[in-house]
Amino acid sequence: MKIKNVIIILFILVPVYAFGQSVTGKKLIPPSTGIYAGVFPDMGSTEDSVTSDRITEYINLTGSNPVWVCFSNSWFWGIKFPFENVKTIAKFNAVPYVRIMPRHDWTSGRADPVYGLGEIADGTYDDDLRKWAKDARKYGKPLLVEFAPEMNGNWFPWSGAHNGKKDGAELYVEAHRHVVELMRDEKADNITWMFHVNAVSEPNKSWNKMKEYYPGDDYIDWIGMSIYGSQKPGWEWTSFLSVFQSAYWQMEKISKNKPLAIAEFGVVEDPKSGSKPEWIKEAFETILSGMYPRIKAISYWHSSFDDHKGIISNMRVDSSPEVLQVYKDYINMDKFKAKAEFK
Repeated sequence: MKIKNVIIILFILVPVYAFGQSVTGKKLIPPSTGIYAGVFPDMGSTEDSVTSDRITEYINLTGSNPVWVCFSNSWFWGIKFPFENVKTIAKFNAVPYVRIMPRHDWTSGRADPVYGLGEIADGTYDDDLRKWAKDARKYGKPLLVEFAPEMNGNWFPWSGAHNGKKDGAELYVEAHRHVVELMRDEKADNITWMFHVNAVSEPNKSWNKMKEYYPGDDYIDWIGMSIYGSQKPGWEWTSFLSVFQSAYWQMEKISKNKPLAIAEFGVVEDPKSGSKPEWIKEAFETILSGMYPRIKAISYWHSSFDDHKGIISNMRVDSSPEVLQVYKDYINMDKFKAKAEFK
């Protein structure tokens, strides 16, 4: 009887999860020192082909063990918690970073006719979302989750541009709050919430600024941003700093207290337009400069994809030997070896 009691007490004090790490909290908090390094490791054209081979390939290429591994959770086949994907990621001692993408197909340039922001906000999909939340709670281990990212762009169906502009921004806030409240109501307290904007607002209008979409500090744990250079061969080449600098000041004003992350960054291999090794070098040097101290995490979009017209966009870190060497040199610096911390 005494032995059983001791075992129970030890289990409560030090819960050891399947990904081999003792976790004493559920929320991912900023590192005490350094900067987290995460990754989207080429999860296929649907952004959700999570396999051990894909994650292993990235680790072997770079020598870096990511704090988080990112993938998309689109609603093409319904609103379902991605159990198998998060379990696969957890085996690598990494936090699953789930991008909730409320869309029923790939069509861009319009509001989604099925999973509209209004329908989400008014509770049409509450039963499915509650099931998602219960499954997340059942999974039990820490999750990093974002709802409907890059809403200040004009490509995703949940953007303000396709939902009434200023009214669309307000509707987005309502829908986002509803999802977070519902999942908290289901006690899915192992979710760390990321609010994820794009560095450039398209269109560049007052109603479409990053801050207009922010649900509020009570709903969000981290604020992240996508920062891309050229994404297709032949596009105009822009440096990392030219995009990042003004975007950082805007992102910093969203909240005074929340940790900031470069949730996605990357650039295409296109030697005729610009130097990818130099773009990546500038990105890391900017982050290391000390001028942007609230950046506590970065995550490269390691992917190669086509536009269905035969044009390949290779944003992978191994698109050339020179690119890979530059990326490896930086990502393996002590600054980017921070281990996940939880509260």
